[in-house]
Amino acid sequence: MSDTISRPEHISEGEWALRIKLAHCYHLVDFFGWTETIFNHISARLPDVEGEYLVNPFGLNYTEITPLNLIKVDVNGNKLDDSPYDGNPAGFALHGAIHAAREDVHCVIHTHTNEVSAVAMKKTGFTHDSFYGAQLYGRVGYHAFEGITLFEEEKGRMLESLGQKHILVLRNHGIAVGEFDIERTFFLLWTVQRAAEIQLAAGALGGEDVLLEEAISQKCADLTQMLIKDSGFATKFYDAMVRKMEAEKGLCW
Repeated sequence: MSDTISRPEHISEGEWALRIKLAHCYHLVDFFGWTETIFNHISARLPDVEGEYLVNPFGLNYTEITPLNLIKVDVNGNKLDDSPYDGNPAGFALHGAIHAAREDVHCVIHTHTNEVSAVAMKKTGFTHDSFYGAQLYGRVGYHAFEGITLFEEEKGRMLESLGQKHILVLRNHGIAVGEFDIERTFFLLWTVQRAAEIQLAAGALGGEDVLLEEAISQKCADLTQMLIKDSGFATKFYDAMVRKMEAEKGLCW
């Protein structure tokens, strides 16, 4: 399975473990059907190295990502190693801005799924009345669409929109989620995606929703964050999803 590639001597054990985990994350996003062809990024901060990140080579499908072909970039998306693959500095603008400003965010995932993009189109954004939506209460920032996210002058406004939250809805566009590690970021992405799916399904049914009191939604959000922070819950979930993916797809590097 994914253990068939040996660690090159020039890569530390810590970096190699991160490369394996991040490559799995790319494959999981594809496995769940959340990719946007060759576009978007999942980035991870390198351990014990200031200002260096791993990200996908531009032009590869997510299923083609391996621990070896992930590339190192700086906060501006400039390539730092001698990889034969190129990065996409313009596409790293969002990730780089968040990584540079938030010491508590070591992984960022950006997606454009139909459900999430539909919610991003709505003035109300995410509602917090479903099991998953309640877990997002008080955790979502919203950023007005300014066109394709390429330009330096927009970074400050994006960061202001995010604040100290971990979910940024890019209006008329998609989302970015960021957490302390890959496992927690992936679990947060899964929760956001489920919230969007249920919100759209409930809306399609018509009729009146059962609304939750704000105090209940806040309690749900607080409990979820405590579970993710202290229990190893996200790691258990992540590892289980990797096992499920590899059992069903027979993936290997």
